[in-house]
Amino acid sequence: MRTQHAFDPELAAALALMPEVDLSDLAAARAAQAQQLAVALAASDTEGVDIEELRVPGPPGAPDVTLRLHRPRRRTRGPGPLPVVYGIHGGGFVLGSPDVDHDWNVLLCRELEVLVVSVDYRLAPEHPYPAALEDCYAGLCGLVDRAGPLGVRADRIALWGDSAGAGLAAGLTLLVRDRGGPAIRFQHLCSPALDDRLETPSARLFTDTPVWNRHNARLSWDAYLGGRPHPGAVVPVHAAPGRAPTASLAGLPPAYISVMEFDPLRDEGIDYAHALAAAGVPATIRLLPGTFHGAWAVDHAAVIQDATREAVSVLGTALGRR
Repeated sequence: MRTQHAFDPELAAALALMPEVDLSDLAAARAAQAQQLAVALAASDTEGVDIEELRVPGPPGAPDVTLRLHRPRRRTRGPGPLPVVYGIHGGGFVLGSPDVDHDWNVLLCRELEVLVVSVDYRLAPEHPYPAALEDCYAGLCGLVDRAGPLGVRADRIALWGDSAGAGLAAGLTLLVRDRGGPAIRFQHLCSPALDDRLETPSARLFTDTPVWNRHNARLSWDAYLGGRPHPGAVVPVHAAPGRAPTASLAGLPPAYISVMEFDPLRDEGIDYAHALAAAGVPATIRLLPGTFHGAWAVDHAAVIQDATREAVSVLGTALGRR
């Protein structure tokens, strides 16, 4: 019997219509998601946004990386190169594609008049760490290398990610700094998956929460890391940024981190925000009351509408669009 949590009433009412996610049968989970996304895409409104795909060289020895570009058709802020939101979809490192964030990417493109780029990275367990992260890095470098022809500002790039995608965004921010790669102006992390140890109070408490729980979190990390690390194993901070010593976070770009109240990933997001702040990195933490992992999908709920407005505003301010 599922534990009763004090969910927001609008979110609680929507739970019956939300599919369960069970990574124990990955093939079935992928098939179910593909069916759901096909229905959602068929109903999507892309008015005012031009969408195309661009292939750029992948990591050494790996396939090319596909980037999906969302470009505003209407320009009220004048001509010139566009700022960029570089988005990384979620899915526990094992599910998903740019289709997952389709409506969100279209919304950002319209509202902020920026180029929204979604990277299609390789998935675990077929491609464990560092495949996904290296794909994200190669996609970002390929985008910046083509900044002129694409009409974008290489000095105004914000990373955005949700769940595992937010973990990848945090890892990419570290990797870019450590390699001297493209400049990142801002990191926007939603419900980030940051720490494979799953030792926080929320990771231990929320074993039967909707959409995401400790069981799924463990399976996703095992897939991404190529198996469960033995006690004392060295897991790279680029894979699990929550393991990074506070001092090593100095010099990163400002961050906005939002977390859901009833989510096993809640406390690692809060801890990461505190660690960034302790390292001198401007960091804002936003806890959404009454929410669970994946509650963004319930876009008619007032708590989600408020959070969406704030998220758009934060990104707009970071990119000089507010």
